[in-house]
Amino acid sequence: MSQKKIECYIDCVSPYSFYAFSYLQSNRSALEAFGVEIEFIPVFLGGINVGSGNEPPWVLPSKAAYGKYDGKRAQRYFGHDFEIPSFFPILSLLPQRALIYLKKTHANKTYEQAFLACFENMWKEHIDISVPENLSQTLRKIFTENEVADILTKAQTPEIKTALTDATAKAVKELGAFGCPWFWVYDGKGNAEPFFGSDRFHYMWDYLEVPHLDLRLETAGPRGRGKL
Repeated sequence: MSQKKIECYIDCVSPYSFYAFSYLQSNRSALEAFGVEIEFIPVFLGGINVGSGNEPPWVLPSKAAYGKYDGKRAQRYFGHDFEIPSFFPILSLLPQRALIYLKKTHANKTYEQAFLACFENMWKEHIDISVPENLSQTLRKIFTENEVADILTKAQTPEIKTALTDATAKAVKELGAFGCPWFWVYDGKGNAEPFFGSDRFHYMWDYLEVPHLDLRLETAGPRGRGKL
């Protein structure tokens, strides 16, 4: 692929997917100015964990304990503020299938609005969007009641179920994914590399040759503050 591109494989059950989604959306104009395209691809994180042999953080006590600190740090960095819902984790198959259907059938702007609504209702409003009625409520922020009913019906068709399974299998078997967010990034020179997590963007910008100032330290000297 000669186009610079970031393929972002995400699941609404993952708060780090939420951080990556909001960060990339807020920086889309700047990235497009440097010729970088962004595509958000729904996958099933549970399937990625099983397929890769990875253990989710909430299964391992040490990961779960660390996550309480790391999650708040990430929220501060990316401009979010929420608590983990009492029903976490959810089985995210239904919302991810609905998003796969929307990605296939609707304009990109509308599809991404739906993804954002799922993230916000799940994490900020503490609404369990794995429940059909709650997912309907979430999607009605964007669609009419009849449109939502059709979306939920189509999300349960064999074609859409297979599409989510295939996207998840590709992420694991072809792209090496073991969690979310997972990125497959094309440098515009015929090369592509994987990146994992919402704290590797500075590596990604270096790979894409996008100028950035992140992680640059400032120091106070005798004449005031200066940059290292």
